[in-house]
Amino acid sequence: MTRSELLANRLREVLLNGRWIANTNFQDQLSQVNRQQATRQIGDLNTIAALTYHINYYLAGLLNVFAGGGLEIRDRYSFDLPPIGSDADWKKLVDEFLANAQKFADEVARMPEEQLDAVFVDEKYGSYQRNIEGIIEHSYYHLGQVSLIRKMISQRDDH
Repeated sequence: MTRSELLANRLREVLLNGRWIANTNFQDQLSQVNRQQATRQIGDLNTIAALTYHINYYLAGLLNVFAGGGLEIRDRYSFDLPPIGSDADWKKLVDEFLANAQKFADEVARMPEEQLDAVFVDEKYGSYQRNIEGIIEHSYYHLGQVSLIRKMISQRDDH
């Protein structure tokens, strides 16, 4: 198996259908969340919807680079979630997230080995592999938050 395929499998584990490290994944977590839960604020924590938007923002930004575009995303905009005013808005966000996750993993799987070692946009950003690994690590970090927030919401709803 190539490095690209290994990285793609790790992406699928955290985003789509894996259970190896966290015994869950984003797709599993989001499938159990309705709009009210996704937008429910617990203290000063980010909402599940905001975390979903945040990870999707980075997936879309890196996909743009993979397609030959520039690195147009900026950290300061990564939580600029548009209002989620309806179930359809929530479904659209989740569907876009899952589509981008699948496309991202597929793009990584097809990536030539030499591209993994190539500079990603600018030397200050490191290599393609470093950025892909960053997405994996970042996704696990926020998956943990989504899982905990979901449990907090569930416990509050049970009382």
